[in-house]
Amino acid sequence: MAFGAFGSTATSAVPVEPAVRRRSPVALFLLLPGILYLALFFLAPLFSLILTSLQQPSLTGDIGAYETAFRWENYTTVITQYGEHIVRSFSYAAIATIAALLFSYPLAYFIGVKLRPFPLMQALALTLVIAPFFISFLLRTLAWKQILSDDGFFVTSLKAVSLMAPDAHITGEPIAVIFGLTYNFIPFMTLPIYTSLEKLDLRYVEAGNDLYASPARTFFAITLPLSAPGVISGMLLTFIPAAGDYVNASRDFLGSTETPMIGNVIEANFLVLQNYPAAAALSIVLMATILVLVAIYVKRSGTEELI
Repeated sequence: MAFGAFGSTATSAVPVEPAVRRRSPVALFLLLPGILYLALFFLAPLFSLILTSLQQPSLTGDIGAYETAFRWENYTTVITQYGEHIVRSFSYAAIATIAALLFSYPLAYFIGVKLRPFPLMQALALTLVIAPFFISFLLRTLAWKQILSDDGFFVTSLKAVSLMAPDAHITGEPIAVIFGLTYNFIPFMTLPIYTSLEKLDLRYVEAGNDLYASPARTFFAITLPLSAPGVISGMLLTFIPAAGDYVNASRDFLGSTETPMIGNVIEANFLVLQNYPAAAALSIVLMATILVLVAIYVKRSGTEELI
């Protein structure tokens, strides 16, 4: 019975001729709102951001006054000055993405496979996964700041049983920032993996068991490859916003002056220092680095159709 899955797949593999694509005025008209939206809310701000990143200080010397120029040195300056923050941002984002994957995959597997015979329980579990979205991102992070504070029950308990030094802290340390990133983006990782596992044909798993494959071999040979699209989507949806996050690393939340990420530097240059060219150049560097990393990741994972 379990081998029927392979049989049905083999018989359905009939070559299909590609459909002839014709240019239609109706299709172009239907695409027009999307093209206008893309031009207005993405291309125009991006063009403005690039122009701002090339500006130079005004001859008047006023703070926050800049004039149009083509000062490419702005990019080398911000990379040299804030290289440590850039490396820290992508390191934190990579660790948080891996941690979120390790937590989310078993959770998504439990909901998508184990709870499949119980639709009510499955719906309830999915509701619990997306429940954090019902509360503000800032409020959730502030709540964790209180829980992990030095006077909180968690830290005082660890110190009471000598698992933490008396002068040790959690908030303000890199582990608190990475924990905040992991927690806040777990739903972005769980839901795509669940979508892939929920469609998993269990007859493939049964076939592996019929062939006396161990559970681990069945998982790595069948379950994980078939859920790879969800894993790839979840990692992209987690890594990209985590790299640009500026809330968790802020000293007003879980970070300190030792943990600023590139998002915090952009915020400080734009709102405090009024160094708009530096903030714009950092934004372009962040965007370009993410695009390169994502392209390499997608290329090496064998899903070039995503880019």
